[in-house]
Amino acid sequence: MSIPISDHDNAGAPVSQQALANVRDRIAEAIHTSGRDDKAVELVAVSKTFTADAIIPVLEAGQRLFGENRVQEALGKWPELKQQYAGIKLHLIGALQSNKAGDAVGLFDVIETIDRPKIARAISTEMKRQGRDVELFVQVNTGAEPQKAGIMPEDTDQFVELCRNKIGLKIVGLMCIPPFDEEPSLHFALLSKLAERNRVEMLSMGMSSDFETAIAFGATHVRVGSAIFGQRTQRIV
Repeated sequence: MSIPISDHDNAGAPVSQQALANVRDRIAEAIHTSGRDDKAVELVAVSKTFTADAIIPVLEAGQRLFGENRVQEALGKWPELKQQYAGIKLHLIGALQSNKAGDAVGLFDVIETIDRPKIARAISTEMKRQGRDVELFVQVNTGAEPQKAGIMPEDTDQFVELCRNKIGLKIVGLMCIPPFDEEPSLHFALLSKLAERNRVEMLSMGMSSDFETAIAFGATHVRVGSAIFGQRTQRIV
């Protein structure tokens, strides 16, 4: 059963802070079990659909990396939060439309969802125009799901080369969202192989239900939402 994010534990601490501590402990244990460096994995707290009031307790607990799906929603809450809390780093983890490229480059520090030449070129243009250096990941549709964004696995090598050599982007990572009804380790292993082949150091993979498995397969970033904030009951327009 999920607990509303406004609830507190018996000691008065917000439940989201207790949940964050639990997730951090699980990440540390997974890193240890995998024999990796203590600082090998970064937690991206997925705050999509949650209001600033729900996010503040997690910020107060020291979390500074957050993920959002929609540019417009993020614009409604993060500029003010960034003024209040130093060191925030925002990841765009949702599909990006080219007409939102300017806003995305202006707000986000990392864009994980580069998946077609049009978006790559739009991001390149905006980074030059705004003088911003945003970290970029290519999203790979490891399950070849027609309803899901991402470049097909067999096209990844060519697309990464296009981004680097033709468009002039520095691709630092790959990202995937495995099909919910398939064994995630197969997809994590595939993404890891693609990253190694393309000399990409960062892997964004693993969510609330499978981030420990992702860490075992080399994830450098895990995207965890419901295990921290609880089930989503609202959407910010």
